[in-house]
Amino acid sequence: MLAGLCAFSDTVFNWRQVPMLLNDLQRLPDGVIPEPACAAIREFAATVEEGSHLYLWFVGD
Repeated sequence: MLAGLCAFSDTVFNWRQVPMLLNDLQRLPDGVIPEPACAAIREFAATVEEGSHLYLWFVGD
């Protein structure tokens, strides 16, 4: 799912895609994404998974 991210455009993940995104995030080598950013992504992803009609948005450039 990380392959779907584009630095220059917005990307949206729904509740069904979030687990795949988290799996990809976990498989990345250490240091590719700083740990504070990973922690924030996991926190926002948990909110999407626990809620209803929520999406995880990444806003590009």
